[in-house]
Amino acid sequence: QVQLVESGGGLVQAGDSLRLSCAASGRTFSSYAMAWFRRAPGKEREFVAAINWRGGNTYYADSVKGRFAISRDIAKNTVYLQMNSLKPEDTAVYYCARGQKVAATADEYDYWGQGTQVTVSS
Repeated sequence: QVQLVESGGGLVQAGDSLRLSCAASGRTFSSYAMAWFRRAPGKEREFVAAINWRGGNTYYADSVKGRFAISRDIAKNTVYLQMNSLKPEDTAVYYCARGQKVAATADEYDYWGQGTQVTVSS
């Protein structure tokens, strides 16, 4: 089993920055992918960013490209999401997820965290 615990959410103003963390514990593998998804009120869950754990290759949704950055600390088994220039439309519950390969669809990920709320006021 793998446990994922997110932290770092909060209430910020438009234009501010925030960094989310996701610590993984339990059974791990040398090759997998980590991702961030989000769900805004009344909307479907959407892909935000992903990273290949071994190579560090990153992938982003167009809506966050240039503003968000995903990274990982292998020694700490932790993935981060640095969010800059936040907008009110970034308001959502953010979830980290682990899968066997990088993908933009939630079905490809088999472990999920409990989520952390990010609220951006205008």
